[in-house]
Formats: sequence, C-alpha cells, structure tokens
Amino acid sequence: MSDAILKRTILDAALMGAATEGFTAKLLSDAAADAGAGDAIGRLFPDGVASLLAFYSHVVDDEMVRRLEPLNLKQLPIRQRIRSAVETRLSILQPHKDAARHAALALALPANGPLAARLVYDTVDAMWRAAGDVSTDFAFYTKRASLSAVYTTTLMRWFADASADKHETMAFLDARIENVMQYEKLKARVRDGAKAGCDHLADLLRR
Repeated sequence: MSDAILKRTILDAALMGAATEGFTAKLLSDAAADAGAGDAIGRLFPDGVASLLAFYSHVVDDEMVRRLEPLNLKQLPIRQRIRSAVETRLSILQPHKDAARHAALALALPANGPLAARLVYDTVDAMWRAAGDVSTDFAFYTKRASLSAVYTTTLMRWFADASADKHETMAFLDARIENVMQYEKLKARVRDGAKAGCDHLADLLRR
C-alpha cells in the first residue's frame, strides 16, 4: 500500500473518532493502528496531529477544486463564484461536521496559529484560482485577505447552524459577500475620486 493511500486510510479512521475525541495524539495513534500502519506515523505525519490537520485540510481543498472544475465558474458573476466555492467546501465537510468542528478548535490553539493561517490561505487561494483569478498585483493579496475573513466567519456560523440545507449559513455568507462587494465599490469610488482630483490639480499647475 502506498504512503498516499495509507495517509488517506488513517485520515478516514481519524475522522470517525475525532467527532467525539477531537484531534489528539491518541486519536492519530489509534487511527494508524486501525490502518495497520502504527509504525509509520513518524514518516507519514512527521509533526503528529499538526500534520494530520494539514493533510485533512488539503484533502478537502483538493476535493473542492475537483468538484468546482465542471461548474465553469469563470462564466459566473464574481459573487456567485465565491458563493459556490465556499458552499462546495462546506458540503465536503458536512459528512464529518463534528470532526471538522474539532479540527477548527485544534487549529484555534495558540501553538497552531501559524499552521491555521497557512491552511486558511491555501484554502482561499484554491478558491480564487478555481474562480479564475489571475491577478498578480496587490489585488492578489487583498482578494485572499477578504475571502479569508468571509470563509472563516461563515465556517463558524455553519458550525452553529441547525437549519435545513444550511439555509442560515448561506444567508450569512451572502451578507458577508455583499459587504465585501460594497466595500470594493467604495474603494473604487474613492480611488477614482482621488485620481480625478490629482488630474485636476495637474491641469491647474500646467496653466
């Protein structure tokens, strides 16, 4: 069995136990033992639980991208692209929602702060790329910063959502996206106004 298959087998076993136990060293050890790979933990997950959490997040990201590809997001309005990406990722997490909640709690620990930030960045970067973003300037970073805030707050809302079909979560997401869109419009007006003012001043100076 390849290391890739072993890691996925261990993750699947861990997700079953994490719903009640949380992500702990014992959970990882038990999951590896169930997969018959107890002596391979150090090689497969060199940073222990942190490596397991990172692998879990990247597996979900990869599946999200796979599901988004046939949707041809580039043909949709930008707000619909982001909505589809976030909704798709939540749908992937749904079968193991309690495990996902425990993963978020583990990543919220101060010691895991840098890892959590990196994983959120990887997730929103994958979302933007799936949405067709090709920016390379400052907008590249502002788009990812904005989506990080939208995604993480929506994820927290989803954990508390008991509504059918994530209705309350999606309404919350729509509101957050609208906030960002309005902010971007305001920035554009300010930028255009500032440019017009500079152009006017330049005209006066040339007279």
